[in-house]
Amino acid sequence: MYKSVSAQEAVKVIKSNDRVYLQAAAAVPQVLINAMTERHEELKNVEVCHLHIEGEAPYANPELHESFHVNSFFIGKNVRHTLKAGNGSYTPVFLSELPILFKRNNIDLDVALIHVSVPDKHGYCSLGVSVEATLAAIDNASVVIAQVNEQMPRTHGDGIIHFSEIDMFVECNEPLPEHNLAQPTETEQKIGDFVAGLIEDKSTLQMGIGSIPNAVLSRLTNHKDLGLHTEMFSDGVIDLILKDVINGNHKSVNPGRALTTFLVGSKRLYDYVDDNPFVEMRECDYTNDVAIIRQNKKMVAINSAVEVDVTGQVCADSIGSKMYSGVGGQMDFIRAASLSDGGKAIIALPSITKNGISRIVPSLKPGAGVVTTRAHVHYVVTEYGVANLYGKTIKERVKALVNIAHPDHREFIDRQYFELL
Repeated sequence: MYKSVSAQEAVKVIKSNDRVYLQAAAAVPQVLINAMTERHEELKNVEVCHLHIEGEAPYANPELHESFHVNSFFIGKNVRHTLKAGNGSYTPVFLSELPILFKRNNIDLDVALIHVSVPDKHGYCSLGVSVEATLAAIDNASVVIAQVNEQMPRTHGDGIIHFSEIDMFVECNEPLPEHNLAQPTETEQKIGDFVAGLIEDKSTLQMGIGSIPNAVLSRLTNHKDLGLHTEMFSDGVIDLILKDVINGNHKSVNPGRALTTFLVGSKRLYDYVDDNPFVEMRECDYTNDVAIIRQNKKMVAINSAVEVDVTGQVCADSIGSKMYSGVGGQMDFIRAASLSDGGKAIIALPSITKNGISRIVPSLKPGAGVVTTRAHVHYVVTEYGVANLYGKTIKERVKALVNIAHPDHREFIDRQYFELL
């Protein structure tokens, strides 16, 4: 059906000054990445662009700065050092708009490195656990190289492509990167209780990966008829689906299906989504489209933050001026949940950092980015309670947020804010 080549042979098409796109998250094409990086002595000024990816990013080694430059659309831990070292940059973009950058040729791609399942008898492969902007990248790129993996799940939805759309194939049999979560702390469990208390039956949920989303999900076992419309999910939803807590019966968009654009988790998750029509993988310009999301009644968006000031401004992508992650899909879902009939936009975070620094602050750090504005936020939740900011004055917001700050910091936050006026 198709002829495969070695990874080393395939990546020879990458030339100096090329721009290369990598499929995201757990679908990272690691075999191709390693082969590309091995050619570093032959290459100059290759731009490697991607969202967050799991696994290794050897091309991001600052010692290879003459060969590779990293362009992150969402900054992961494995490439965060490149920003300070000078061999990396960050492009702010809503996840919903990333495909548009390729479709409108704002960002032209020379090569797309993707990761797919083995073709079926009709010649169709699946993008598996990550669709995001990959289809737009495939259409934009001059050359598409696929890592064909026997262990990549076949998922339903947008990520089905015919092998004729792929220029070169590299076969492998490799496990996907796994992300296993630690048990939620006592603080995270308290936050989970408060957030779960805001979720009504027949709500549709968006939440990411992490201990707080996991804590929330663990509290929803007695809820009924929940839906899932999110940009990503992990293992925490599986048991709720199996118990018929999450069934999607009352969703307005793709009812009866769990909608997402990428997945990260354990092998249990990857096995669960394999050929499972309940899980529908769609492009991120669909999953994260505000006009589409808001059609779901009782849409609940649960996101986190680095810090929140007492007027409701949410910094989620930087620590001061130091870029840390990215805009991602937070605003897509916060806005959509705000506009949804009965929807709730929630920011959930511990009141203090591991070092005891307050995350509810009088004002954001100098240089901090505002991902979600004070006009968009509805609820802010810490382990000390829930602050409902929607329709509240600045004075009312200050009082509400001081009340859910850590008790050791409340007096200082309150006094400091009014001294700044």
